[in-house]
Amino acid sequence: MSEEKAAELTAVQAALAAEHAAVYGYGVVGGRIREGRRQEAKTAYDAHRARRDALVREVRDLGGTPVAASAGYALPFPVPDSAAAVQLAAELEDRVAGVYSDLVRAATGGLRATAAEALREAAVRAVRWRGGSVPFPGLAERAATPTAPATPTA
Repeated sequence: MSEEKAAELTAVQAALAAEHAAVYGYGVVGGRIREGRRQEAKTAYDAHRARRDALVREVRDLGGTPVAASAGYALPFPVPDSAAAVQLAAELEDRVAGVYSDLVRAATGGLRATAAEALREAAVRAVRWRGGSVPFPGLAERAATPTAPATPTA
């Protein structure tokens, strides 16, 4: 396997691992979010499951063995209520955007386009959850403070 393909496979595996974590995290979000935003959480959950499944196929197509999901994941903070669930959803999307940014850098062709689309989708969902955007979504080294108040609407 060429060095470029190996880097691409590593980035795809990282995106798959992030999608596994996002699916788990949205399970927590769905259990804590208020009724009015539950459908939004379900839609995001379904989107991450679909991306996860596509990445499993991509890893296999690249000749790798897909990284398995963990039995559980440590959450970045306690999620006792709907407001914290909204913050968790935004954090999940930021993290997913970061790994897709790495995949955009490592991939070529159709996979690069797919990664860019996934990055865009994660950034849009993060804006919806957070109530504001950040410059350069997916690029933590370039991100600054959100352009709107960081207090999410639960």
